[in-house]
Amino acid sequence: MLRLFLKTLKTGVITERQKRPKDSELERLGIVVKRHIDKHFSGSLAIREIDAGSCNGCELEIHALNNPFYDVERFGIHFVASPRHADVLLVTGPVSRHMQTALLRTYEATPNPKWVIAVGDCAACGGEFGVSYACCGAVSNVIPVDVVIPGCPPTPDALLQGLLGLMKKRCNYSAYFYQRE
Repeated sequence: MLRLFLKTLKTGVITERQKRPKDSELERLGIVVKRHIDKHFSGSLAIREIDAGSCNGCELEIHALNNPFYDVERFGIHFVASPRHADVLLVTGPVSRHMQTALLRTYEATPNPKWVIAVGDCAACGGEFGVSYACCGAVSNVIPVDVVIPGCPPTPDALLQGLLGLMKKRCNYSAYFYQRE
């Protein structure tokens, strides 16, 4: 154990440095998101994250939204364990054939109005996997998608901007929003 600890100290940090967003940029974006959530969702937006077959890169970025730096709960965004409590489904990865039924059941279990966001390049177009005997490809091939957040993986800032874009899009087209119900 001591040998591993000394090796770690000798090697040091070898990962590349991440450009951290300025606190003021994050705060500004968070305040805009919070205002939309307060106005249209009574102060709370519930998200259910679904891994439909991803490599977990997108999940790591989504989980970063809950870390002490981003702390999106202060803006009124909450991740929930059940689709029955969700307003938004955040779907990652190309949809594998094994996850197709689970994704459809989750979509059906989510109360109306429900919004779906495809997160990452694989969810957007199937990525390298595409459509095959084992993969349905993009999320839109299985369930209706309202917004796509591209990236491999998208950063937490891009995820927040995508959520804001979804809220602006849906709140500006309320007639369409109620027709879908």
